[in-house]
Amino acid sequence: MSGFRFLRNVLLISIAGLIPPLALFVFLSPGFSTALSQGGPALLRFLRQVLTNGLPVVFAINYVSFFLYALSNQTERRGDPVAIVALDVLARVSLFFGLHALIYVLSADWYGSFGGDRMTAISVVAPTLAHSAYFENVSGVYFYATVVSAMPLYVTAIRRSKVIRRLTEPLLFGAGPIILAAALFLATAVIMTILAQAIVHVQG
Repeated sequence: MSGFRFLRNVLLISIAGLIPPLALFVFLSPGFSTALSQGGPALLRFLRQVLTNGLPVVFAINYVSFFLYALSNQTERRGDPVAIVALDVLARVSLFFGLHALIYVLSADWYGSFGGDRMTAISVVAPTLAHSAYFENVSGVYFYATVVSAMPLYVTAIRRSKVIRRLTEPLLFGAGPIILAAALFLATAVIMTILAQAIVHVQG
């Protein structure tokens, strides 16, 4: 697959992955759907946030995960393939924190968000991400939108792992790898939350 087609496919999958959790977030937030349906500044700010913050974060994480997935399928790698899952988790958490910080700083510069103060922008990253895994803010939408890239990589790695495959074999209907992959994705959310809360504690 050419580089352009790969980028295009990742972008389309990222957009498709954003829609379900975004719709769910709007539905679960009291009064939010009503405010957005009226259009105006509220809708424009929300769309700007999704396009300038959510889509770049989701795209970058999905790009790395799909790249790792393609790499794992193209070459015979030494060692247990679950190691690539650990690499993905590390990249996923790092990108989620790093890109939020970068985008918040740029938003302060370009749009005057956070009072136009870069340090304020950086200081709110950890408190925001500390609650995102609980789906309490729109950053949670961005995190769960990346499940579309996590599941193929994790399921494939688990099925190829001699050690972990034995643990999932007793589960009926071959659902073991899928269940464990979902658990690993949720564990990433836990790791991210713990890390964000630790940073908030240090900031406090």
